[in-house]
Amino acid sequence: MSGAARGAPPTHDATTVAELELVDVGRFFDGVVAIERCNLAINRGEIVALLGPSGCGKSTLLNLIAGFEVPDTGTIRLRGRVLNGVPPHRRNTAMVFQHYALFPHLTVARNIAYGIEARGLDPATRVARVNDMLALLKLDGLGERYPSQLSGGQRQRVAIARALAVQPDVLLLDEAFSALDRNLREDMQVELSLLLRRLKVTTILVTHDQREAFSLADRIAVMQGGRIAQIDTPRMMYERPSDSYVMRFLGSINTMNATLQTAPGGKPRLRLGDGLEFDAPELPRGIDQPGDVLVYIRAEDISIGERPSAVHIGRPATVALSTFLGAQERIVLTCGGQQIVVDRPVNGRGQIEATAGRPVYVEFDPACCRLARVD
Repeated sequence: MSGAARGAPPTHDATTVAELELVDVGRFFDGVVAIERCNLAINRGEIVALLGPSGCGKSTLLNLIAGFEVPDTGTIRLRGRVLNGVPPHRRNTAMVFQHYALFPHLTVARNIAYGIEARGLDPATRVARVNDMLALLKLDGLGERYPSQLSGGQRQRVAIARALAVQPDVLLLDEAFSALDRNLREDMQVELSLLLRRLKVTTILVTHDQREAFSLADRIAVMQGGRIAQIDTPRMMYERPSDSYVMRFLGSINTMNATLQTAPGGKPRLRLGDGLEFDAPELPRGIDQPGDVLVYIRAEDISIGERPSAVHIGRPATVALSTFLGAQERIVLTCGGQQIVVDRPVNGRGQIEATAGRPVYVEFDPACCRLARVD
């Protein structure tokens, strides 16, 4: 399995300095598991995204790190210091919330200074730190305005500036971009990614948005039912998902029923429901015997043509719908009684026009397929 093994304690090589460690951390609400035996190690200066659907436990895990929740089992360490029982204001972490939580009666400068004042820094240091944050977050000239006088993007910058002003060991972002429109959100993600890497701030962000996780994180932890299903780099996560859940969560997936067979000579082959057979791709752990399986293939790994190719597996299909999505076109096909989705770049070289009702051949490379047992 790619990435960290499920349930295994975090490990590092001798040169790695763990900024934050969670060992066998669990949290329960009225007997219901919210976090199940979570093990996670985050290195100094690393950006890690907790990615998953609503209710998977990602915000609970962030609150455990911040100290807003108390673990029922396990240990949380920050720079080697055990945080169990340490209140939030003594952890040297800072959180940016989904709706920013700015004080409406305080100016931008006073909002940024709030955390610094609570730490008892002298006035000269406070003023210098606030001015640094105003410049760093491109808020020059806005220090005397109030939150109600700012745009959504400016309010988010203030919230980030307030969090960074206390020079936290770990920055926590809880769906911090979800209130912004898409274009502004993507612009802010680029800016923040550059800023955090420049400052080398250890960061954990919670999101349900795959694009956000991919654009910001050095590693992604996909969560499912209170546990980490897989943790890996964005590229490895996408190319080598550990199971069907991770694969389905990361992109548009086509699913086909198939039977895994053993050909003469012992080579594994797949037989789809319509009778199409081809050599099976690399078999994942746990699938080594003939039987029913699910075949997953990403929408971008499928192409269409006027006639079958001599290189890839081809099946006749009919275009049902074509949707223009800017740089990408999404094509829905009917093929052998099932629906197949194809994503392709607009105006790609040699592409045929995908008009509704047109007969085509849908093609894919078997090496792009992933297999899973039927539940």
